[in-house]
Amino acid sequence: MTSARRKSYGVKGAPYAFLIPATVLFLVFFALPIGYAVWLSFRKVHVSGLGLGKGAREEVWAGLSNYTAALQDSELLHGALRVLGYGCIVVPVMLGLALLFALMLDSDKVRFTPFTRLAIFLPYAIPGVVAAMLWGFLYLPDVSPFYYVLDKLGLPQPDLLSGGPLYLALSNIAVWGGTGFNMIVIYTALQAIPAEVYEAAKLDGATPSQIALRIKIPMVAPSLVLTFFFSIIATLQVYNEPTTLKPLTNSVSTTWSPLMKVYRDAFGTNDLYAAAAQAVIIALATLLLSFGFLRAANRRQKQEAAR
Repeated sequence: MTSARRKSYGVKGAPYAFLIPATVLFLVFFALPIGYAVWLSFRKVHVSGLGLGKGAREEVWAGLSNYTAALQDSELLHGALRVLGYGCIVVPVMLGLALLFALMLDSDKVRFTPFTRLAIFLPYAIPGVVAAMLWGFLYLPDVSPFYYVLDKLGLPQPDLLSGGPLYLALSNIAVWGGTGFNMIVIYTALQAIPAEVYEAAKLDGATPSQIALRIKIPMVAPSLVLTFFFSIIATLQVYNEPTTLKPLTNSVSTTWSPLMKVYRDAFGTNDLYAAAAQAVIIALATLLLSFGFLRAANRRQKQEAAR
């Protein structure tokens, strides 16, 4: 083989060599754990006699029994319903604020844009557990400065850690932390719109509000779809906020969200097989909802493009 051909093969193989580290990490830390969880979901422990002695507890094939039990589990269903209510608050409020802030930052009248952009994004840089602890401190009547001010003013002091207000308290943490990230995504899309489009609209007599509603928002629709997609996944995987607030109130159970139920079964009751089946079901539900939304959004865009 000539040196020219060796050099050609080396150049062609270079991209695959660069992919090896990422592929290994993907297989070891992503694909392998998923495969192991799926394998565990089809297994169970068979106990012989009193379960004492060598060979008394044996791992056997369970078929779909773990999945059947998970789908019939009322705690998992109630957790999913709670997360649904939580998501109905978080997603529209968070994306609405992100779009509003992005449009405001894209306006020519806004001053100190870099500082404002950083201030809105900064809460996203705070870890979720830390953010939940900070807000939990503000929710406690005995230590919260807000409750102290309300008491001095003679105003009512709502209990945000029980009943319906608990959903608002948890949603506030998610909105406070996630709005900045979604705002950056939408704001970046706004910056990519050619200036000639705005100039043509202004020459036609369009007002700033008309430009925002009829030009900016439709042109950043793909970014809105993307942020909605991320928000759905984050909502279905809520865990940090209710787990962190759980020691502060009796209204948050160990099965408040589906992921909390999975953790409780895996490490609380030591039933890894049932927890694995529940985790697979949650992953499949997330996949179906996410791609179902993306497919519907793509179909709508194609219909609008065909008009």
